Amino acid sequence: MMNLYKNILICFSLVALFTSCEEELDLSNPTALSIEELLQTDDGFKFLANGVLDAYQKVPANEFLISELRSDNVRANTENGNYPAFNAYNIDPNNGDVATYYSNNMSTIKHANTIIDNRFLAPENQQYTVGEAYFMRALCHFNLIRAYENIPYIDTVLDINADEAYDYPQLDPAVVYEKIIEDFKTSIAYLQDATVDRYRPSAGAAISFAAKAYLSQPSPNYKEAELLLASVVENSSTYGYSLIFTEQGSDDSDFENYKNLIQDFGHVFGNDIDGTFTDGVPDGSWSNNSGLEINDEVIFSIAYDLVSSDTYVTADSSLDEQVQTDSESFSFAMTLQGPSNGVNIASNEFLEVMTPELQPVRFYVSFDALSYNPTLETNDTFNAKFPTPGEIGDNDWIVLRYADVLLLYSEAILAGGNSTTDSRAIDAFNEVRLRAGLDEVVNLTKADLLAERRVEFVYENQRMYDLIRFGEADKVLQEFSNQNSLFYTNEKKYLPFPQRELDNLPNFYNQNDGY
Repeated sequence: MMNLYKNILICFSLVALFTSCEEELDLSNPTALSIEELLQTDDGFKFLANGVLDAYQKVPANEFLISELRSDNVRANTENGNYPAFNAYNIDPNNGDVATYYSNNMSTIKHANTIIDNRFLAPENQQYTVGEAYFMRALCHFNLIRAYENIPYIDTVLDINADEAYDYPQLDPAVVYEKIIEDFKTSIAYLQDATVDRYRPSAGAAISFAAKAYLSQPSPNYKEAELLLASVVENSSTYGYSLIFTEQGSDDSDFENYKNLIQDFGHVFGNDIDGTFTDGVPDGSWSNNSGLEINDEVIFSIAYDLVSSDTYVTADSSLDEQVQTDSESFSFAMTLQGPSNGVNIASNEFLEVMTPELQPVRFYVSFDALSYNPTLETNDTFNAKFPTPGEIGDNDWIVLRYADVLLLYSEAILAGGNSTTDSRAIDAFNEVRLRAGLDEVVNLTKADLLAERRVEFVYENQRMYDLIRFGEADKVLQEFSNQNSLFYTNEKKYLPFPQRELDNLPNFYNQNDGY
């Protein structure tokens, strides 16, 4: 563990930090300023906050493998790399992606802790950066506990010359969730009056994630989650949040309505359709349109761009000699490049619930329709939500969107029950249904809600955590495993704790059960 933290801290990387802020700083001597000196500059905290966001760009690189590829939504039709092992629940503690996802989140946490440790030095006009740091620290720990379950909570930049890692044992998950929620709530106070920017943490995002943490903890607190989510849903216009949705005209044909709704849903992800529609079905293919990526449905996203974003410069911008970028790392397995490696293929089980007939809107945005052939049992149907044709991806990664908030609100009101007729839950649920071109419901069941989340958020790395949160993971994944000759057991809901963490502090951390 000490070696990991030494690497992370030594690589606090003023070079990388200043790379993310190159419009503001002279890079001729990027290590000229120490952290202490940087904090004394007029915009030092802004630069540090940009560094936190830049560090987080690396997190989605492995997230598809450790979440979606371990669900019943997708499969790997390949022998390449780690893909078959993740898909089969057959990974081990030495797996590189397991370790990298852990360390990328920890690296972001370290950047955030640099701001938090020095928060009393932040000038008045940069207090929002402290709120962003608390938010990002909470978000990364939220990622880690949902993936590994048994983790420490790192709340300071550790001294590389001391054995401070021994002060950070694995904690009871309930304790970790308390700390995550506390950090999200602390961030709200700092961000309450900050300018809303979809590429930066905001008060609305912090409220929503605090609620999601309440729902995800071992003993869900539905009432607190409901109160938080109600404050967002009931004030959505104030926050500027809404679904992208074209009202269906009474004089329009079903085909015309579906055409509009398909375009709307594609625009959520910053995508445009090339070509025309025939009887409401798109003839063309999707492509990224950066002008659509900042929209009212996106609450928080991470920019992946070949040029600077609106408010911070990404690690892959303006570096003429750079070959591999953070965008490429994010995009490869999840975009049109995925099929070349035999991944992001819809499982046969998922194709039973995601058909053009059952999902006339979501189907055409989520899948490459040309690859869909239900007459072939071995048909490979590919993801279309991130339609980058090359190795460098332009699609932003949406961390949170308003459709998630609406369905979480319904979940909080359902409160672990099997069904509800509460109008608030049903209205929120039906908003998402109507945008998908589906009929409204008058009674909302737990099964309906889980099924709706599955088709709404496919390829957005939600399914595995939804199954765990709803208490359905063992039942659903064991059946999926049995049908496909995989190796799921109830312990495999969570990843193994990285072996290098165990090796760096022998006899300090315990491996998760089943590994």
